[in-house]
Amino acid sequence: MDMRSRVNSALKQAMKDKEAERLSTLRLINAAIKDRDIATRGSGNEEAKGCGDAEVLEILGKMTKQRKESARAYEEGGRLDLAERELREVAVIEEFLPKQLDDSEVSKAIQTAITATGAGSIRDMGKVMGELKTRYTGQMDFGKVGPMVKDHLCAGSNGG
Repeated sequence: MDMRSRVNSALKQAMKDKEAERLSTLRLINAAIKDRDIATRGSGNEEAKGCGDAEVLEILGKMTKQRKESARAYEEGGRLDLAERELREVAVIEEFLPKQLDDSEVSKAIQTAITATGAGSIRDMGKVMGELKTRYTGQMDFGKVGPMVKDHLCAGSNGG
């Protein structure tokens, strides 16, 4: 079952179960997917059937990151009720994301991507990041992975 169908099935189930908060989050996910569909069509690609699973995973990853940042800001501002709500939304969104890789798995994935792309210096960082995004969208935080790739490439090139 593709991502879009999984979200729609969960949305219907939340309606049946009268889970208002879950339903709200699932509607936000659906709206974000539809926004991306419209943006794709608006860019001149009229035959586009909408975004695929990789793009949906990217959307979900962004939504998760935004909510975690909001929760952190709410906690710092003493609004624990709002922080908890954001974290409950994150839990719903993460149901649709693949298992997140731990640090050692991320490190192995980076090494594999460096080997696969033949990257030898920091100039090849874009190639490596592209390879990782192709294979691991939704499974790692690319904001954290970027510096790790840089470290691997700098270590591999013996100081550049």
